[in-house]
Amino acid sequence: QVQLVESGGGLVQPGGSLRLSCAASGFTFSSNAVRWYRQAPGKERELVAAITGISGSTNYADSVKGRFTISRDNAKNTVYLQMNSLKPEDTAVYYCNARYLWGQGTQVTVSS
Repeated sequence: QVQLVESGGGLVQPGGSLRLSCAASGFTFSSNAVRWYRQAPGKERELVAAITGISGSTNYADSVKGRFTISRDNAKNTVYLQMNSLKPEDTAVYYCNARYLWGQGTQVTVSS
């Protein structure tokens, strides 16, 4: 089955860290761009970070620059989102996207 599966979300205190994973199954996405989006309650889905396929170039939303890092391990067919210095406003459901596929989302809650 062709799909993306996210994992790694959870509850963390402000200032903490989480690492999200996006694993592809049923296809190889090493040559595809992969994007992480998030959607907070009552808000539109927003692009958080992206990484290209071949060169691995990255770009980030201004709100997460310097705190989040997107990376990929093509041997594991997985893309990661390392999130440091988390803030309450980072609370959202995080989704990964590649080609026409979307994962099911993983909840990130930043709260004391």
